[in-house]
Amino acid sequence: MDLTNGSSLKKIMLFTIPLLIGNFFQQMYSFSDTLVVGRTLGENALGAVGSTGSLQFLVLGFANGLTVGLAIITAQKFGAKDIAGVKRSFAMSILITAATSVVVTILALGFLPQILHLMQTPKVLYDDTYAFIFVIFAGIFTQMAYNLLANIYRAVGNSVIPLVFLIFGQVLNVILELWFILGFHMGVAGAGYATGIAQLASAILLIMWIPRHLPELALTKADFKLTKFDFVEHARIAYPVAFQTSIIAIGSVILQMSLNILGPKAVTATTAASKIDQFAVLIFISLGTTMATYTAQNYGAKEFKRILDGTKYIMIAGLVSAIVFGAIEIIFADPMIGWFIDPKGNEEIFAMARNYFQVVGTTYMILAVLFVVRNVLQGSGNSLVPTLAGIGELIARVFAGLVLAPHWGYFGAMLANPLAWTASVLIMLWPCVKFISELRKLNLMKHTA
Repeated sequence: MDLTNGSSLKKIMLFTIPLLIGNFFQQMYSFSDTLVVGRTLGENALGAVGSTGSLQFLVLGFANGLTVGLAIITAQKFGAKDIAGVKRSFAMSILITAATSVVVTILALGFLPQILHLMQTPKVLYDDTYAFIFVIFAGIFTQMAYNLLANIYRAVGNSVIPLVFLIFGQVLNVILELWFILGFHMGVAGAGYATGIAQLASAILLIMWIPRHLPELALTKADFKLTKFDFVEHARIAYPVAFQTSIIAIGSVILQMSLNILGPKAVTATTAASKIDQFAVLIFISLGTTMATYTAQNYGAKEFKRILDGTKYIMIAGLVSAIVFGAIEIIFADPMIGWFIDPKGNEEIFAMARNYFQVVGTTYMILAVLFVVRNVLQGSGNSLVPTLAGIGELIARVFAGLVLAPHWGYFGAMLANPLAWTASVLIMLWPCVKFISELRKLNLMKHTA
């Protein structure tokens, strides 16, 4: 889909809806892990899988943030109608992703025991935690392959096909999880194997689709004859986006350490509540991805007025969604927590999870603004300011984990996300306002020249 012409609102909706559904099914990988493990293997296994969330965010967030950054360059080339540039960008992205996946896998597996000890993983959860996260990290290349292909598809305006193959992958994931856990008694590791195999299958289908249906992505040997400039052009955006994600994730790891210190009940409550929270956040992630792709294509095409219109529409959609989903979480907290945990005998866990929803559900509007301003800047090629904002998020989460949690307990730990979102928005807001002002000037010059 070419996002540089036609009705801005219509194109945004047509691009975002498949993306949102796709992100929903992407989240279902984690959701099904939690649901199947929690209901079949028990509370400790659920806590073990949940306690890896921040660590996965740290490692996989870096890897997948890289693919997001690479696709921004591809989208700019596509918006400028530079098909040869699109092919070179895709080829460069493949090489960077392959090399990075090898390095990240070696480092993640090599230092895994030390990382889990540093995070003060509870002894009762350690064996299951290690078994699950080892399998997930061993399959980093499958997740990077799928995410690169999906992001490149979206960069050229196709958000539907990644959705179709993702749905297939999720159905396969659930079948394999039940088979591995209940049939072969593989424990929590079975959930990890199922996820890796399903993601690999989705990636293979995306590769097979390209030759006949996406000629702009069909590569030859000539497309891999790349220069130092090609590498620098991609690396200057992709690695800062990747590091930005990891910087944010480090704060989440430190926060997880504070939850581990608070005990298994705090870990389990957060695991259950965060799964619901992650579904609510999908709308903001989807709108943010649309914002980045839409900005990148139109920035490449020098359609500055369309960027202004798109920013307005996506901001309104984000704020309305924040109000709706925040209210749903607060009102229906207990039934949703009950999907993962038996209410009988777990009143303290339910109270903690309820507290989680009350804190984050009332602050989603800040998160909505964050995703818009961050992705407007990233889509235009500005990686510095979002990286600085990521450092702001890190500082806020560290403050909540090391200062507020020891003094205020679980409530203090739950303030981490709202504080991080606020810090990030405050850092990016003025640069974003300046960029919007520059777009208005460029648009005026374009139409008066």
